[in-house]
Amino acid sequence: MEKIKLYLQESYNELLHKVTWPTWANLQSSTIVVLVASLILALIILGMDAIAQLFTNLIYPK
Repeated sequence: MEKIKLYLQESYNELLHKVTWPTWANLQSSTIVVLVASLILALIILGMDAIAQLFTNLIYPK
């Protein structure tokens, strides 16, 4: 039990004093980059899916 308590105390101390947290502006800009990259990737996958469906419909017409 003492090891768990020590672990939690050291983890808390590290989070408060050793971790460099991003600023609010930095966090917002990183979030925008992730959202834009996710949107671009989703559009690429959508296009690939549409092309695959087109070829599949050419091979196996309904």
